[in-house]
Amino acid sequence: MTQTQNAIVVQEVGKPVVLVHHQPIPSPGPQQVQFKVKVAGLNPHDQKGRDAGLFTQNRLPAVLGNDVVGIVTQLGPDVQGISVGDRIVTQGFVGHNGGSSQSALQESPTRYQTTRRPQSPTNIIAPLVGLFDRLQIPAPWVDDARSKNFNSAGTSVLIIGGGTNNGRFAVQLAKLAGIGEIVAVSGNEAELKGFGATHVLDRHGGHDAVLTRIRAVVGDDLLYALDTINPPAEQHLGVNALSDSRKGLLARLIPRGPIDASKVTGAKKGGYEVLNVFGSLQLNSELCAPFWARLSGYLSVGAIKPPGYAVKQGLDPVAVNDLLGAYRVGGRVVKTHFHF
Repeated sequence: MTQTQNAIVVQEVGKPVVLVHHQPIPSPGPQQVQFKVKVAGLNPHDQKGRDAGLFTQNRLPAVLGNDVVGIVTQLGPDVQGISVGDRIVTQGFVGHNGGSSQSALQESPTRYQTTRRPQSPTNIIAPLVGLFDRLQIPAPWVDDARSKNFNSAGTSVLIIGGGTNNGRFAVQLAKLAGIGEIVAVSGNEAELKGFGATHVLDRHGGHDAVLTRIRAVVGDDLLYALDTINPPAEQHLGVNALSDSRKGLLARLIPRGPIDASKVTGAKKGGYEVLNVFGSLQLNSELCAPFWARLSGYLSVGAIKPPGYAVKQGLDPVAVNDLLGAYRVGGRVVKTHFHF
């Protein structure tokens, strides 16, 4: 007889999520664990899952949520380094082709790619991949020829959307990598400078005003930019901030379509490249595994500091719908963790 559990699901795209009481409990497969959820974190893409079918359209009824903390209750075959009773943090799988196994808002999911150490959900993986994989900035734990020849202290990085959680983490990761000039557009100046930003710029006034502020800091030397917030229609800001004389790279967290090349200004004699970021542990395991192993240490010494968050108790569909509604209208939203 199949065991069941309570879960919050998208039953129909474009409709509010609902609480169901007979969601099947999956058994763990190879290298997977089953666990009891203790904390589930929701992100802006969950709103798109409810309202536009992102990662949910082909698997209805679909459970939302990518970031989870839980207590292991059952081990699948070939699991190593984890025992029943361990506290773990993990993410669901999100693939390049849209495949997904998001499952935070249920009582007993299964997952793989886990760690026992960190104590709260985190969306640090997307900026980690953006900086150290897509932009190819050497990760601080890498010791190879490129890292030895890379002038971190003489490098500038632009982070657009510094006030987002991804932006806050990106600033901290850039600081951890020893980047000398970390320029954030938008966000709380005191907070971001506390995380390691050297400059925090006002995002208001339109494209030209913001670009002028960026260029006043970086001149024609910017080679690396990470856009954590803008859709393609506004991503030309990051490209325009890149050097005109040398090749620059823009990594973007929202890869839904091409940028408008007609809005790209400047000579761009060195060219530029726009790189898509998929913040997935599974697709970037070679990068994420060593970071995951070090994260507890970074947290303990304050090298990585979790941004502030709000707490909601229980599987509350009203609270979930309210949160996703706030993401939909683009208001200022505090990262929210649901504690079971």
